Amino acid sequence: MSTTTSRGALLVGSVPAATAGEAMSEALTRLGARLQTLPDGETGARRNWIIHIVESFRSHPDLEVAKEGDWSDYNKTPRFKVRSGRKLTADKLDLGYLRAFRASYPVFQAARAEAALETLAFQVGIPGDLDMALFTFGPAGILRRRKLFAQATTRDIKAIQAEAGADVVFQIEVPAELVFVAQTPRPARPLVASYMARGITRMVRMAPEGSRFGIHLCLGDMNHKSLTKLKNVGPVVQLANAIVKRWPEGRRLQYIHAPFAAADIPPTLDAAWYAPLSGLRLPESVRFVAGCIHEDLSLDDQRQVLSLIEERLGRRVDLATACGLGRREPAAAMAAIDQTAAVS
Repeated sequence: MSTTTSRGALLVGSVPAATAGEAMSEALTRLGARLQTLPDGETGARRNWIIHIVESFRSHPDLEVAKEGDWSDYNKTPRFKVRSGRKLTADKLDLGYLRAFRASYPVFQAARAEAALETLAFQVGIPGDLDMALFTFGPAGILRRRKLFAQATTRDIKAIQAEAGADVVFQIEVPAELVFVAQTPRPARPLVASYMARGITRMVRMAPEGSRFGIHLCLGDMNHKSLTKLKNVGPVVQLANAIVKRWPEGRRLQYIHAPFAAADIPPTLDAAWYAPLSGLRLPESVRFVAGCIHEDLSLDDQRQVLSLIEERLGRRVDLATACGLGRREPAAAMAAIDQTAAVS
């Protein structure tokens, strides 16, 4: 199938490659013009999403470990607290987003030029402030420390935007928000979805006018295991609708990515699971990226899943895996990328 009739593709973030240059080269070779944005592969320590950031706090002068953890499971993660007599402020939080951007952006520019894809934008993954507060300080951190992470995050967003302008798309990554919605009893879900969307869009509102964003809804992928499994896609629809409803003017929402797999668990072929998609209220200008590609599905089953999604939505979708590929073995990751190209 030619790229003029192919669906678009999205790489969520991490790719198990040795360097950013290798990750981007593999992506462009295998997906090419299907990509509208390109991440740097989040190689090295960044392959495990925010673990390296949280672990860096072990040497932070204002923080100390309150509970040890080895990241072997979601219930076995470290928790931090502010040291007695110290005060944590946003200017003392270095989350590394700007540093990673500056290291990879020239590599991206060279790769884009070689591929002759002039409109390709650089995709910068930005973990949600709630997620950072939760995984650093535990549930109490959401109320007490979230604002600090929002301020530190938007400081880097502003700096990156000042250097790259419209050449960058910030992907806001929010697994905890979707999990909270999914685990809430159904009658209360609309209220929780609205609360979560308000927090996500508050951070977007703090970004410079004209900034471009994508939203990566996620169920978690630590050690290639999810935080939860959805009974149907309803929570995704509720949170996506709430985000769109609250989206601030002057900031462009490029896409919403939704998970249809739960880490190592592939998408279901049960048509009823996809029924709530008919209630999604997404503007035509916003791409819907179906995170339905999974290396454990045959191509025929994969195409059946895609058909179920598009029939319920009544629109053509772009394709991705449910999360980044950094937790997969390289062969499995490349197989998923190739499957994205084949299904598109």
